[in-house]
Amino acid sequence: MSDSNCGSGGGATTYAQLRIASIFIVLIGSTSGALFPVLAQRTNWLHVPKAVFDFAKYFGSGVIIATAFIHLLSPALGELSSPCLSPAWQQYPYPLALAMLSIFSIFIVELVAFRWGTAKLAALGVRHDAHGHGLGAHSAHGPEGGMSNDDSNSEKIKEDLESAHDHELPELGALGQIIGVFILEFGVLLHSILIGLTLAVDANFITLFVVIVFHQTFEGLGIGTRLAYLQVPSKYNYVAICGALLYGITTPIGIAVGLGVQNTYNPGSTTASIVSGVLDSLSAGILLYTGLVELLAHEFIFNKEMITGSNGHVAYAVSCMLFGCGIMALLGRWA
Repeated sequence: MSDSNCGSGGGATTYAQLRIASIFIVLIGSTSGALFPVLAQRTNWLHVPKAVFDFAKYFGSGVIIATAFIHLLSPALGELSSPCLSPAWQQYPYPLALAMLSIFSIFIVELVAFRWGTAKLAALGVRHDAHGHGLGAHSAHGPEGGMSNDDSNSEKIKEDLESAHDHELPELGALGQIIGVFILEFGVLLHSILIGLTLAVDANFITLFVVIVFHQTFEGLGIGTRLAYLQVPSKYNYVAICGALLYGITTPIGIAVGLGVQNTYNPGSTTASIVSGVLDSLSAGILLYTGLVELLAHEFIFNKEMITGSNGHVAYAVSCMLFGCGIMALLGRWA
């Protein structure tokens, strides 16, 4: 970025053919990473051992957390402290404030959604475990029902639910899970578009290209495992596949747009620095909240498998998570 200036300028035009090819190479890597876990979980012809899925799930959690800190919040701090910006941007830590705003916004949205969902379940006579001990991490994406412990009433409640509310309960749970994954994917997609734009015009193309291929594949794995574990009625199975495909095409779209405006777009310009800094800050908040609260807390602190499981299983899960976090953090050395 040393050749960049504060004007509208233009990006680097070297390696023109490879930049075009990068659209398809990144498309393959991103789509494969996101789509593989979904197809493996939801199709009969692709069988993957549970241990592989567990590795991908915990590895993906580490990737998401490292992405928030190293690939979003850190660049945002640099972008909004650029010398191209007016001195007013230097007088307050705007990236941290925007990330905090994003975190509390997501928290309030989920709080309202949980209260609404719990009220709906209560009206159906179903109690929901707020800590999600019933289904582990999946409870983070929506209220879940649990039958009353009163033996005299449990059978009657069960019959009433099966006869009168056979479809409404799954609909509520599916909606909550879809909203949770959508929030995570929204933050990642904003980041992916900016990555594509930068790759298309950056002077250090070769290094950035190699790093982004690994970056998008690992990040896709994290997104894909979340989509694969969605527990929704069969009529909503398309949501997971569409989510994986959407992630896969986002960075290539960013690259294509960047190539289209290559002669006028300068990622170091004043406008680009502000837009990128603000979007990276907001995305960092989304991924921080999702990674620490939805994934980490519910997969380790409130997950019955982790509470009652063997020390070896817990150590394996933590190691996978730290490995994903470490690999993604290491990639931040170059991009």
